Amino acid sequence: MSGEPVTVVVRRRVRPGAEAAFESAMQEFIAFALGFPSNLGIHVLRSGEREYTVVDRFADARSRQAFKDAPKYREWMRRLRELCEADPYMEEHAGLGGWFTLTNATAPSKLKMGVVTFLGVLPLTAALLALFSWLLPGWHPQLANVLMSVLVVALLTWPVMPLLTRLFGPWLYGRAT
Repeated sequence: MSGEPVTVVVRRRVRPGAEAAFESAMQEFIAFALGFPSNLGIHVLRSGEREYTVVDRFADARSRQAFKDAPKYREWMRRLRELCEADPYMEEHAGLGGWFTLTNATAPSKLKMGVVTFLGVLPLTAALLALFSWLLPGWHPQLANVLMSVLVVALLTWPVMPLLTRLFGPWLYGRAT
């Protein structure tokens, strides 16, 4: 589990009248977070007048822990807390769970997650297998398998699973997302 990517979802409700200050502070926080080693990206979604959801991804649990242990992170949490009504709601998900829990407090059923993951893996592996057979015919099968596995994981993590969870959101979560 320590080598899997970690997705952190933070929900905050900003104090009335502090929205502009919060958004300005979040722009600075995003620059800080993106400058941290092994941060894979951060997104802020405004989901109401004063409701904000932050989705931050890290390469692994060790990277996430190092980020939380940084004095500047603790300073940022204090500063952002002063602009909010209460402590933030935070959840961390390792591996596949992070793909499926960004819009809901609980993940969909394992069967639904498995079906959507299969829909991402099958075309990728079929396409890459054909491509590798054509481009790398002389490669040792184990070496080609390692390269294909790296590409499948990278493609699933960044473009494929975010797209599929948006497309299948209503089915995964039982409502429009």
